[in-house]
Amino acid sequence: MLEIDNVLYEYHDSELYDFSMSVEKGQIVAILGQSGSGKSTLLDLTAGFILGKSGRIMIDGLDMSALSVEERPLTILFQHHNLFEHLSVEKNILLGISKTITSSAQEIDKVKNILKEVGLEGYEKKPASSLSGGQQQRVALARALIRKKPILLLDEPFTGLDKTTHKEMLALVRKITNKKGLHTMMVTHEEDDCAVADKVYRVENHRLVLS
Repeated sequence: MLEIDNVLYEYHDSELYDFSMSVEKGQIVAILGQSGSGKSTLLDLTAGFILGKSGRIMIDGLDMSALSVEERPLTILFQHHNLFEHLSVEKNILLGISKTITSSAQEIDKVKNILKEVGLEGYEKKPASSLSGGQQQRVALARALIRKKPILLLDEPFTGLDKTTHKEMLALVRKITNKKGLHTMMVTHEEDDCAVADKVYRVENHRLVLS
């Protein structure tokens, strides 16, 4: 279980956020709120980009609060700037598991397998720039998943996609969360996105309220 236990964060010495929530293995939890409400602050705290004043962030009994970004067992998918468009699909995904774009035959096989999971079998050599927006986000999701981390953070990654593609991506996240037993946190401002979630929290007055 992923637990966020009374994590306090003070913004500009004036706004105090107090977050508590939990995500079970295999669950998607949606964090709903308008822009500026603190949704992304919660993800930043979970990822370690910013640190809270107090409280704990736990995964299966491990306190991650003092761990660096690189040490935390999670991966994050953002709305923009997910791919290097001048590189191939294969090379973009390899960057998820290696600091270079060269890799072993075994790792290249992993790329092929993960592309099957996201519905892009045979796309290894295609340049990222040639893909549609939905296909690019599938590649970005594949790169996140190949790291095999138990926590998946989604920061409104499907905003801007057409309605059909948006629904397809949400369904894919639902399928993969179940299959891999992930702890998925999805920040959104769209009520419709919450249809795939097991639990929905709303950010109200800098706190999380279970809907």
